[in-house]
Amino acid sequence: MEANMGNLDRGVRLVIAAAIVAAYFMGMLAGTLGIVMLVLAGVFVLTSVIRFCPLYLPFGIRTLPKKS
Repeated sequence: MEANMGNLDRGVRLVIAAAIVAAYFMGMLAGTLGIVMLVLAGVFVLTSVIRFCPLYLPFGIRTLPKKS
């Protein structure tokens, strides 16, 4: 499992995850939608921490700059 996410991609995912969590605890997201969005936020955090997104593989996407 080789890293395929750059720093900007990781940062954007973490900001989106934080916004989802904040919206949930402020009451803007509730019920089933709220739970689904919290799971999505968890996936964003997990992929940011491990620097690997499995959905990038089939499409050949790589936001991590190549080493010179």
